[in-house]
Formats: sequence, structure tokens, C-alpha cells
Amino acid sequence: MRNGYLTAAIIGWFWAFTIAIIVAVIMSFSTGDPFRPSFWSSLVLGLGVGLTTLFFRDKRLLSLAFSVVAVIIGLAGFGAILVGEDVSLTMLIVANVLFAIFTAWPLLVILDSLVPGPVDKHEFEETVIRFLTGFGYIFFTTIVLVPFYVMVMTSLKNQQELLQNPLDFTIDLSKGLDLFRSYFELFGDFGFGSYLWTSFYVSVITVFITLAFSIPGAYAVARLRFRGRAAFGRSILLIYMVPMIVLALPIYIVFSMTGLRNTILGIVLIYPVTTIPVALYMLQGYFRGLPAEVEEAGLMDGLSRLAVIWKITLPLALPALASVSLYVFMIAWNEFLLALMLLDDPSKFTLTRGVASLNSSEVPRQHLMAGAVIATLPIMALFLGLERFMTKGLTAGSVKG
Repeated sequence: MRNGYLTAAIIGWFWAFTIAIIVAVIMSFSTGDPFRPSFWSSLVLGLGVGLTTLFFRDKRLLSLAFSVVAVIIGLAGFGAILVGEDVSLTMLIVANVLFAIFTAWPLLVILDSLVPGPVDKHEFEETVIRFLTGFGYIFFTTIVLVPFYVMVMTSLKNQQELLQNPLDFTIDLSKGLDLFRSYFELFGDFGFGSYLWTSFYVSVITVFITLAFSIPGAYAVARLRFRGRAAFGRSILLIYMVPMIVLALPIYIVFSMTGLRNTILGIVLIYPVTTIPVALYMLQGYFRGLPAEVEEAGLMDGLSRLAVIWKITLPLALPALASVSLYVFMIAWNEFLLALMLLDDPSKFTLTRGVASLNSSEVPRQHLMAGAVIATLPIMALFLGLERFMTKGLTAGSVKG
């Protein structure tokens, strides 16, 4: 296996076939025309370009040459991307050019360490790692973006278009604002503005309650000495590992008996139960990584333990608090099981519960997809905007000192 020719051939074929699948899917969804990958053509072209990269290192020249070859073979009906009878010549050329570029160019980077003939362990492992990294990026990006694309495109259609061709995911931009009719109807007829507001303030309250309990609890486990501290610290996540479905029936019975079912108060009380354990676990690891000498200096200056936490520990722990808050907010925003079980009144629905109510034969499918988009975009924007704080908070306490 540790041979440049063999490694380049295998990786070239696998990469070419993967790109052929992705290009076929993208072209089918974006044009509504039938595209499909060819296993054998991908095999031949992948082997060819993989072996060629061992001798030619010019990315532009190889990409151009491979594009010409791929287009010629495609026009002859033997390309890596096969099409239906009604597909235009332009779309066929575009598909094959995309296949060629995204096959040849990345392979030059992936196979950069290989040479013809035997290769050493380091060069072989570096090539395999590059291939697995690139494959992971495009594979997981595709399986995330394609369903999201389908969801968005479906939400922009009307009932007649969906009945005519449910697999056509193209849109007619000439409709203007009429494309967003499903969204207007959701807010006007289905009360989605209320669902959004309910999910927002319930999530914010959950964050505050979680921090109020998890900060002192995590600090006590990380700094104070008391009997059972080690056992408590190790058992924090055990609570989180109990499946919520196991507790569903007891929670439903208790909340029904106490009158908390079908109330926002009941949701606000039960959501922190699912978030406090993980917040405790994340914060105690961070607090342990903070230098204890700084807090001891504050105690020697006459500050109380609470004052030390408020004036010294919490300012130093802001990255961790930000990441925990974001994580807890996402859990509360996306929670569905408890909302489905405890809420029956549409005026008190959270967003996830409201989206579930659209899953009915009486509600057009585009409204369900529009509701899913509304539920996804805010939390996606929040995560992308604050992702650097979350990453910093999760890694800052990983090393002591």
C-alpha cells in the first residue's frame, strides 16, 4: 500500500467518485434536471488524474487539461456525470467542468507528498490524513447543506408546484415577494411570532437559572473541600446521561397533579433540569484551570468568598460563561420532547412545538418547511456569531497554569 502509484490511484478514484456524487446532487437540485454519477467513468478518470498528479504539479494546467478531457468524454456520453435526455448541452458542460476542477485541484494538494514508487511512512500517513480531512469536510458539509437547501427551496414554493413535481427544487425569482407567502401566512395565520417570543424568553430564563445554580455548584466542587466532593464531581454527568424519555411519564404525572402542565412556568422549571448538569461539568473544569493564587490574594486582602467569586473568578471566567450560556440557550431553544408532552394550548407553544403542529395533512408542506427554517435560522445566526467565544470557553480551562 505504501507505494506512490497505488496510493495515488486509490485515493484518486475514491475522491473522483465522491465529487461525481456531490456534483450530480447539486446540479439536480439547482436545475431540476436529472444528473447521476457514473461509477466506471469516475474510476477511470480518478485513476488517471491521481497518477498524473505524481508527475505534474501545476494546479491550473492540470485542472484545465482535465476539464477539457472530462468535457469531451462527457459530450461523448461516457463522462463521470450522466444526464437525462432533456438536459441542455450547457448544463452538461458545466457539470463536467465542476467535476474536473473539484477533482484535479484538491488531488494535487492531497497527493503533494507522494512520489512515484515507494514512499516512507511519514509521506504515506500525511497523504491519508489530508484525504480523510478533505473527504470529511465535503461529506459532512454536503449532508448538512443539502437538506437545508431542500427545506428552504420547498418553503418558497406553492402547493401547485409541489404537486406537479415534488423533486423540483428550483425557484422562480420573478414572483418577487410572493415567494415568501408561506412565511407571511405563518406569522399572520399561525401565530409564529408568539412562538418565537415564547421560545426566546424561555431560553433566556433557562440560561439565567442554569448559571445561578451551576456557578456556585461548580465553584464549590472546584475550590472548596467537603466530604463527598469527589463523588459529587464524578456523578454530575450521570444525571445528564439519564434519557429524558425515561422520565417523561413521571414528569407528566407530577406536573398534571400540581397544575404545572400546559403552563410556561412548568416549562421554565423543567428545562434547567436538563441543562444544569452539563453546565456544572463544563464550569468546574474551567474553574479548576484558573490560578488559585489570585483568589487567595483576594482573601488575604479582606474580601469574602462571595466577593472573590464576584470580583475575581467570574471576570476571569467570562469566556466559559459565554460558551455555557450559548450552549444552554441552544438546548432550551431546540428542546422538543418536554414541550410536546407538557404544552397543549397553542397560545403557549414554544417554537419547536409550533413547528410540530404544522406536521398535519391539513397544513401544506411548504408551511412546515417554512416553520423549520424560522426555527433554524436564529439559532444558526447566534451560533455563527458567537462561535469564537464558545470555542475559547471550551478550551481555555483545558490546561492548568
